[in-house]
Amino acid sequence: MTHVLQNVVFPLERDPDLLPLYADPETWSVIDEQPVRVSNRAHLGNILDRHRARIAPGRRVSFGAYFNAFPASYWQHWTDVRAIDLAVRTEGTATVLVYRSNGGGVKQRIATREVSGESEISFALALDQYNDGGWIWFDIVADERAVTFLGAEWTTDQAPVRSGKASLGITTYNKPDYCVDTLQALANAPEALELVDKIFIVDQGTQLVSEQDGYEEVSTALGEMLQVIRQPNLGGSGGFARAMVETLSSPESDFVQLLDDDIRLEPESLRRSITFGRYATTPTLVGAHMFDLLDRTKLHAWAEVVDEEPFMWRNLFQEHMPHDFSVINLRQDPTLHIRMDADYNGWWMCLIPVEVIREVGLSLPAFIKWDDAEFCLRAGRAGFPTVSLPGAALWHVSWVGKDDAIDWQAYFHARNRIVAALLHSDARHGGTLIRHSRRVDLKHLMMMQYYPAALRIQALKDVLSGPQHMSSNIGTAMPRARAMASGFPETVIHKDTGAPVRSWRGRQVFKRLKAHTYDSPTGLALRWFTASTLFNHWFHSPLPANVERPEVEFGKGDANWWRVPLYDSALVSAADGSGKNVFVRDRVKFRSLLTQSVRLHARLRRNWRSLQAQYRAALPEMVSEENWRQIIQGDK
Repeated sequence: MTHVLQNVVFPLERDPDLLPLYADPETWSVIDEQPVRVSNRAHLGNILDRHRARIAPGRRVSFGAYFNAFPASYWQHWTDVRAIDLAVRTEGTATVLVYRSNGGGVKQRIATREVSGESEISFALALDQYNDGGWIWFDIVADERAVTFLGAEWTTDQAPVRSGKASLGITTYNKPDYCVDTLQALANAPEALELVDKIFIVDQGTQLVSEQDGYEEVSTALGEMLQVIRQPNLGGSGGFARAMVETLSSPESDFVQLLDDDIRLEPESLRRSITFGRYATTPTLVGAHMFDLLDRTKLHAWAEVVDEEPFMWRNLFQEHMPHDFSVINLRQDPTLHIRMDADYNGWWMCLIPVEVIREVGLSLPAFIKWDDAEFCLRAGRAGFPTVSLPGAALWHVSWVGKDDAIDWQAYFHARNRIVAALLHSDARHGGTLIRHSRRVDLKHLMMMQYYPAALRIQALKDVLSGPQHMSSNIGTAMPRARAMASGFPETVIHKDTGAPVRSWRGRQVFKRLKAHTYDSPTGLALRWFTASTLFNHWFHSPLPANVERPEVEFGKGDANWWRVPLYDSALVSAADGSGKNVFVRDRVKFRSLLTQSVRLHARLRRNWRSLQAQYRAALPEMVSEENWRQIIQGDK
């Protein structure tokens, strides 16, 4: 029996920005190590439907693109599949060329076939030379007349290790339009729905999915497969925990596929991730990559890891992200050919085997932030790896236009990182986490960001109170954090009107540097800057004129911790460009918050080992199905 591992597909939308992710109908060259296009752009008119395309006379189209190349190294490393077939169907006279790469991105041609008329050809391919990395793909070169590409699949005759279906768990809070769009994409993708048992929409908002335009139609199309569940707002972790609970009660489901709400789904990615999970030799969490929903060819997350010493997440190759496939395609960047092993995958899209949930428990009652990373680390310790699978991806609103480190989410960033470290860090006293956390507080205070500093102090207090607070405040921590904003005037966003807020010194503009490079002080200069800033903010009050009106203005990209503290007050653009915040130096708040931060961090360090023992002992109960049922029912 033939099993389809991967279909060759084209975009669901007629969007020219998406084409470079599916096929490359252009000729590329390299001048001074920079890729340069040297021929005409692709035309949407050549895309005939989801599986077919027209190739112009004399033109070459490469399917060595993100969504249509085959990630051979991942299949070799994580499954026992060693033989696959590539079937290509065409109409017209053409040459089909099959290529592979290695972990260094070196291209090698492995097969060539000439075709004419309406034909279907097959290439038998071995997965035995891709341990370090590498893809397989094919190109089609049309002869003197146009050729129609009729479709292609990557298949195997080998049966999967497990054969159950997946239930989908979509957690949403007031994003009903996105949810209905996702449901419509699923309803129009029967090849993906073949692998789906149930679709659980966990609606925690006030703008209900069931009342959104288009819901009735898509609900009828999906039938009993779709279930909309209402519950209080328990954050992402609460919504995904509910999806896990429901999936555990569904005997046909071997997996739960977690999906965020504000996404655009590629249904083939869903099918690929479930298929990969079925073939993985050991139960494996299969994560998808994340493209920017507002800049469609930019990839923001590939393989993500948690560094042990600072206990902080990052991309494995942070300096290469985001990667823009409209500028550099898959075949040109050797980094993209390395097999990248991940510690965790974001829950914008992540497949979790049911047996993993039964073994390690459900999500941590964290509300938001770090619940995905903590779960994957917990699963990894129990012997269940996480794979971020290339070719499986969706589009999600990126963090480019956000700065959630200075809004109410600062509480969850701080608390959940420390809790995850208490649970999983083997470094003494958490390595450099406490020192790093103290520095984050210091930067906020020097930049007159007193609100996030106060939230982070509350996070420290809650961590020190013990693990019982995680379940008891999951429904109240967010409202409490938002309510605290009223005591901090800098949280007010001043919208642009006919009479905008202005600073009396004007806007400060600085030269733009390359990505991941900064002109911040280092060494002795950093020590002097920190000491002098602390002295000034502790002992000196701002001038009355600078309190009444902002002293200077900064664009968001220029408002760095080594610039803003030099002034009494600053007008800073909001991350999303919707307005400006006014930050004013407040000596009373600075002294109080700095003192609390130093004392609480010292207490955290002293009590690290005892807290670690408490949280680790409490973990099985915190992530149990029984505990989550009590939380959902309001009994905690």
